[in-house]
Amino acid sequence: MGARLDGDTHTDRATEAFVAHRNLLFTVAYEMLGSAADAEDVLQETWLRWVGVDLDEVLDRRAYLVRITTRQALTRLRTLGRRKESYVGTWLPEPLLTTPDVADDVELADSVSMAMLLVLETLGPTERAVFVLREVFDLGYDEIAEAVDKSPAAVRQIAHRARAHVAARRPRETVSAAETRHALDAFRRATETGDLQGLLDLLAPDVVLMGDGGGVRRAVLRPVVGADKVARLMIGGLGRLAGQEMLLRPAEVNGYPALVLRLDGALDTVVALRIEDGRITGLYAVRNPDKLSHMDRETALSR
Repeated sequence: MGARLDGDTHTDRATEAFVAHRNLLFTVAYEMLGSAADAEDVLQETWLRWVGVDLDEVLDRRAYLVRITTRQALTRLRTLGRRKESYVGTWLPEPLLTTPDVADDVELADSVSMAMLLVLETLGPTERAVFVLREVFDLGYDEIAEAVDKSPAAVRQIAHRARAHVAARRPRETVSAAETRHALDAFRRATETGDLQGLLDLLAPDVVLMGDGGGVRRAVLRPVVGADKVARLMIGGLGRLAGQEMLLRPAEVNGYPALVLRLDGALDTVVALRIEDGRITGLYAVRNPDKLSHMDRETALSR
């Protein structure tokens, strides 16, 4: 009986610590993977390892949990890389319906935005882990070194390289939610009314449209570049939906305003924007139904 009670006490303590840091751990995994489903799997694996740890030997439970999560995410990230090679069409991150407090934390919102997650996709697995842990979660080099199994000196070099890589590719400015919302409203009005010129006025000349149907739903297989091509494709695509009940509404996705398209009441597409210098430079349309499961409830993220 005593052993069982000791086991129960250990599990209770482990559960309490895990639950206290769960949102943080999910955010770490999601930023490393760009996939909520895979992040959830990583958390399951983290829990299974955490419950077997001697908690009396752990000085910093948060750091220890982040270390386990990072290692599991790195393993998953390498597997995910192989899956992406056989993915049909363009792979886009899985959109999340986020809680209002995510938008209030500008740095967190920027780090989970669709545009930033696509930049992180251009990093190698270890570079991505180091960048996320250092730049987003402000972990020390020693802590990161333990998580990625490198020396602190090597981690410093990796962090410097990753920072420069991201800086060259990330949006040139952090756009406020209000600016995004304004552009989104104008974009929605133009597409709903078929206002081609109004849409052209919003789009940057070199705007890029990316679609992710996962081979299940119709979507552009390769990025479409150029304001005229993108505008005509958007208006033409919505025009083909005539006869269906179409509802295009704003929602808070990955910390920023985005558009959610419902057809006959069913969730069909999530459209996120990238805005620079007041114009839309990127449109990301996720249609793969397997990637829309986290749009039916808010996901809490934290640092």
